[in-house]
Amino acid sequence: MTDHTQILAEFLADVKPNQAVWALQDKSSGDWVVLDSINYEESEVMPLWSNSALAQEHCFDEWKDYQPAKITLADWLEFWIADLHEDDVIIGINWQDEKECLEMELGDFSQAVAEIEAL
Repeated sequence: MTDHTQILAEFLADVKPNQAVWALQDKSSGDWVVLDSINYEESEVMPLWSNSALAQEHCFDEWKDYQPAKITLADWLEFWIADLHEDDVIIGINWQDEKECLEMELGDFSQAVAEIEAL
């Protein structure tokens, strides 16, 4: 089993130079990918990737109408946290279909992001 601390550290190291994360957004409706958590019942997870190439790998089958969309860390901290908290959404780090992935509470993820955004 991969160490979750290492997964997060690698994700943050990848995110830091560009100060952005990537999510999938529907090209026509503007909706974002949010799906049922594989680790927590009754929870929804928003997958985020550390670069657009990783996000692009998931744009097929049910997500073929989606494209990678950049979310700056400043926007994440200013706008996204409140909306996702309201909807009780957790975060999937560099999410991979059919594989175990690191899912984090929104507050824990956002705290880690705030620390690298401040550097």
